[in-house]
Amino acid sequence: MLARLRALSLRGIDYPLLLTVAVLLVLGLVMVYSASFGLNMAEEGRPTTTFLVRQAEWAAIGALALLVMALIDYQTWRRWSIPIMAAALVILIVLLFVRGGGDAQGEQPTAQRWLLGNSVQPSEIVKLAVIIYVADWLASKGEKIRQLTYGMVPFAILLGVITGLIVLQPNFSTALIIVCTAVAMFFVAGADIRQLLIGGLVGGASLGGLVRMSGYAWNRVTTFINDPLRDPLGHGYQTAQSVYALQAGGFFGVGLGNSAQKMGALYAAHTDAIFAIIGEELGLIGTMFIIALYAIVAYRGLRIAMRCSDPFGALLATGVTSWLMFQALLHMGVVTATVPFTGITLPFLSFGGSSLVASLAGVGLLLSVSRGVQAGRVR
Repeated sequence: MLARLRALSLRGIDYPLLLTVAVLLVLGLVMVYSASFGLNMAEEGRPTTTFLVRQAEWAAIGALALLVMALIDYQTWRRWSIPIMAAALVILIVLLFVRGGGDAQGEQPTAQRWLLGNSVQPSEIVKLAVIIYVADWLASKGEKIRQLTYGMVPFAILLGVITGLIVLQPNFSTALIIVCTAVAMFFVAGADIRQLLIGGLVGGASLGGLVRMSGYAWNRVTTFINDPLRDPLGHGYQTAQSVYALQAGGFFGVGLGNSAQKMGALYAAHTDAIFAIIGEELGLIGTMFIIALYAIVAYRGLRIAMRCSDPFGALLATGVTSWLMFQALLHMGVVTATVPFTGITLPFLSFGGSSLVASLAGVGLLLSVSRGVQAGRVR
């Protein structure tokens, strides 16, 4: 009995990581309230705290998910990796038969990324499922992953099926994050650099072909190539407004709650463009502070991976850390006009229940690996 209680304790978790995520979460609640305050909710009969309350509810669910994931021995997920991945694939297939509407700018073709109305976005949960399955698959292969027919080919097929289903939603940004995360795990697992180069060329060409065939995605790429700031009232509108928000913030910002861009000029200010609102209201200092917090998360996550003697645990930690950092970088890249525009949330900060719960569950998985490292168990 005592052994079971000790197993369920939080002893050995990475408290600096937990504290950093907690700070990001609190800042996220503050910024969601600030960014959504200017929306015309009063005219719709909704209180101005609507998005804050909903985000707080999801944060509570996410905190519970983090606690549960941290308490469960991470090796448990290895036994369930195949059923988890199978369930994720079934959900993605189901989404293909559920049609939805376009996005706020009318660019998105009729598609469906959600289940239960607009409550659950399965692709967010799929990210975690892919990490668990790929970690198990790579750990089981060992040195054999360097063999082309045993490593690269089945890995590419697996990744192609998953990302293909997500692209059909269509959701290119999530597909890109999953590919980058899986490739990072493949590299850490010991893949031959030549495999990565070949895979990168083939995968890049395939992705380029899919983007070219997608009207809205190709529009965004060409807009980026031609400089979105040259068409601030057309296809480059969202990117231009994000850059204007950052410029308006200057060094110290215009003050919390004083953003002008959130008052209708910037679409989805509380979700896809929240980093721009942070830059406008808190200035360069605020954005650098946020970047520093993500750098701490990256450092602690990779430190956990490096200290883990178990390949499965090390790959899990690498996968979760890579996922969160790639997503944060993509969001910031969009807002700063560094990459083509795409709608993606900023982990822990943007409004969005599925993203928040999945991200916090991922951190819980990281903390579970850190518990194993601290206990000194060689699994």
